[in-house]
Amino acid sequence: MPSLWLTSDRTLNIAHRGASAVAPPNTLAAFRRAADLGADGVELDVHLSADGIPVVIHDFTVDGTTDGTGRVRDLPLAALRELDAGSRFDPAFAGERIPTLEEVFAEVGGRLLNVELKSIPGNDYPGLEEAVAALIRRHGLADQVLVSSFNPFALRRFRRAMPEVPVGFLYETAPLSRAARLVAALVRLRPQALHPWWGMVTPAVVRRAHARGRRVVAWTVDDPAVMARLVEWGVDAIITNHPERMPGIKNP
Repeated sequence: MPSLWLTSDRTLNIAHRGASAVAPPNTLAAFRRAADLGADGVELDVHLSADGIPVVIHDFTVDGTTDGTGRVRDLPLAALRELDAGSRFDPAFAGERIPTLEEVFAEVGGRLLNVELKSIPGNDYPGLEEAVAALIRRHGLADQVLVSSFNPFALRRFRRAMPEVPVGFLYETAPLSRAARLVAALVRLRPQALHPWWGMVTPAVVRRAHARGRRVVAWTVDDPAVMARLVEWGVDAIITNHPERMPGIKNP
């Protein structure tokens, strides 16, 4: 079945780390709330635990969002399970845990998923891409998942593991800068989607991407006026902390 990311004829509403304005980011509570607020899907971040389990958390350490300390890659799943990933956001979410990617797939698998590989050149997780691909296959989600990363080397590895799933290249600087051209040439990456910071999107950027058969996924957009402008320009998906603010969404 063709990827739903590549065949939609409207701008998709994608909740950034779930509905992260109203629930702890990258938790099952945030992903459930995103569905309640009308999102088409969710964006999430994946690392590997010390024992090789894909877990969903944004930072490379647990310090910023939980009651623990240390690098994600140094902590086994059992230790990560003990951490409270909700109270720091709001005491009402006390006891919310860092979910595994498998738990998220089981919970949110009926919606679109943007899985960001948390990997930078020189700070990779060996085996991350293969582990994510294996879970996508196990849950039969190849047509619902788009895998993105700031690291084109990680995207290349993922594509080798699962070529049928589209990939998106994240960036905050112009993709046609000399550095980006060199990296793209080096890895021969031809992503199906470009994921620019929203402030870099122009009508010309969208036209060029579409002329090359690529989708444009803008992040992270919370201003309804900006959302409306991006929709008018033909952006294919908007990642937002506030999915309820997207044009056409009725507030619950």
